[in-house]
Amino acid sequence: MISIKHIRVTAVAAACLLGATVAAEQAAAETTINLSYNGAPDPDKNAVHVFATNLQELVAEKTDGEIQLELYPNSMLGEEEERMEQTMSSPNLNVASFAGVSPLVEEVFVSSIPFLFDDFAAAREFFDEGAYWQEVEKALRERAGVEMLAVVEEGGFLAFTNDQRPIRHPDDFEGLRFRAMDPSQVALYEAFGASGTPIPWTDVYMALRTGVADGQMNPPMYIILGSLYEVQEYLTLANIQYSSQFLVGNGDMIDSWDEDTRSAFMEAVAEANQEARRHNEERVDERIAYLEDQGMEIIRPTDEAIAAFRETAQPAYLEWLREEGIEEHWIQTALEDAGMTHLLD
Repeated sequence: MISIKHIRVTAVAAACLLGATVAAEQAAAETTINLSYNGAPDPDKNAVHVFATNLQELVAEKTDGEIQLELYPNSMLGEEEERMEQTMSSPNLNVASFAGVSPLVEEVFVSSIPFLFDDFAAAREFFDEGAYWQEVEKALRERAGVEMLAVVEEGGFLAFTNDQRPIRHPDDFEGLRFRAMDPSQVALYEAFGASGTPIPWTDVYMALRTGVADGQMNPPMYIILGSLYEVQEYLTLANIQYSSQFLVGNGDMIDSWDEDTRSAFMEAVAEANQEARRHNEERVDERIAYLEDQGMEIIRPTDEAIAAFRETAQPAYLEWLREEGIEEHWIQTALEDAGMTHLLD
């Protein structure tokens, strides 16, 4: 005869076994994914970090803990191309710049046509809804197996800095040497009569300090992030290009998720990006004021000067795109999305 005590012990043991099994299944179901990006883990200085931390929290919340993100700021997992290779070959996420994406889809340079956007709203519509950007996303997936998940603002529109003289007009570039992020920026500087040398972000401060370069181009946030105000005297708010990076992920990894998980993840991406954009736009004027407080001379070009910058830069940049072999279809589609078809005349 089986005693009540035996039944109770057996029930407790079964419950413990069931609990251990459930815990093991939950642990097995949880997936930790690396998310790498440039810049310090400082929300006051790095808009990409704001996005990354928002995404980390939202992904855990919306997937009920099934996916956990491990953050690797400061290029801890390698420079741009190395991190992109990791994303192509393993289940990773990465916030890449043009230097990471362009070796795979050189047509991405079309989105950097100078003065393509008047404001944040126009830039966001271009990337969120435009036919050109949908083709970039498709090309990246087909060529590299990498999914383009979001366009992440990194601090506003690009501004010029240098330590030689105020830049108020394209003629003021003559003879200056600039750090370039990629070949498209080299072409842009050459159009203005300056020279450009590609230098990794991690080496920019020392290059400016030692005179390897006289200046560089970044949004105010990155100028603060890199303490470039210590080695640069003049800041020209030409708003020449929209400053963005790109959240990308391994395509096989994303395809392996069930529909609910994938939907929850993409919802988290969209929400994190929206919040990061709001935070970024609110801080632009504050960052410019901070740089002025640090001793930088702020140059706000006149409308006539901006027109001169545009008239010099746009034709030269379009010529460079064509010389690089970018098919006309990409250029035409992008200009149509931006409402700037007059540049095709």
